[in-house]
Amino acid sequence: MQLTLRDMRKQIRRVVLHVLRNAGVFRLLRESEWRRHRLLILCYHGISLEDEHQWRPGLYMEPRVLEQRLEFLRAGDYNVLPLGEALQRLYANELPRRSVSITFDDGTYDFYKQAYPIVKKYGFPVTVYQTTYYSACRFPVFNLICSYLLWKRKGAVLDSGRELGLEPAMDLRTEAGRQAIVTELMNLSVTQGLSGLEKNEVARRLADLLGVDYAELVQKRILQLMGAQEIAELSRDGVDFQLHTHRHRMPNDEFLFQKEIEENRTCLRRMSQKDALHFCYPSGFYRQQFLPWLKAEGVISATTCDTGFATSRTNALLLPRFVDTSGRSELDFESWLTGAGDFLAIRRAARQKYIPPTD
Repeated sequence: MQLTLRDMRKQIRRVVLHVLRNAGVFRLLRESEWRRHRLLILCYHGISLEDEHQWRPGLYMEPRVLEQRLEFLRAGDYNVLPLGEALQRLYANELPRRSVSITFDDGTYDFYKQAYPIVKKYGFPVTVYQTTYYSACRFPVFNLICSYLLWKRKGAVLDSGRELGLEPAMDLRTEAGRQAIVTELMNLSVTQGLSGLEKNEVARRLADLLGVDYAELVQKRILQLMGAQEIAELSRDGVDFQLHTHRHRMPNDEFLFQKEIEENRTCLRRMSQKDALHFCYPSGFYRQQFLPWLKAEGVISATTCDTGFATSRTNALLLPRFVDTSGRSELDFESWLTGAGDFLAIRRAARQKYIPPTD
């Protein structure tokens, strides 16, 4: 099989990283003054309850892989700091050596069930950027569960799409084909003005057509968010809950944008009994026009999905992170912890895309 240019770059990068580690460069950078003045903010999303990492490895990770990552932090004597403290010390030029912060996006139930017990075992502080619309619901996030259901039947070609208002043929043989169906379902839900409950009924009907037990998925809390009780419990235990918008969207209208922040903050205050001042752009989507809107809402920091270290010169509302996924090797993870990965990084912003509303 012919290698693509991207594959060749990955292989070359892997070889170079092995050479640098064996030559002691990782160790030198790890203890350097250059690294001491940089904060690596780790970004995670979901930790699988079952097979979610097979469905979407860029979003979900197996629990054992997360544990390996945290063990690496412990064994390497990295200073894992609470996000707020880390940012204060970053801009005061008072970071300790090997500084890291850990963040999780979205606040899915699997954080409560899978991720937090592992994080707590290591005694590390953690921030969860919690989107809140689905926290009041005991059903899955619509676009995600539709994608997951279609993946469960990957390889099939069905002729029952008309029952959901789709084209009759449902070709599930490719990821592109499955995603096209998800997009069509999302568009239909918007044009028909479906409520959350109505969209959940569409997902249930889709599961029936595909022969998947929807009730079992709901019972297991697959692709659901943490509810008020779980958020309150973890907040009392020291988990830092911060802003991620109410509906996981970034409107271009200032009024609607600020409404997203205010509703998100109100829900978090009610559930965690704390005020949220830090923010994460949903899906890494941001525009320069958002920055003054965030400032007007009293937001003091905002993280992106752009890869890199934060320094004292970084705009506090455009903080880069290292998005760790199932596809990342331990070598790649170590290279970023030490700083070597930064020198070999191809500088480009994370893919910017608009995420449709979830209600």
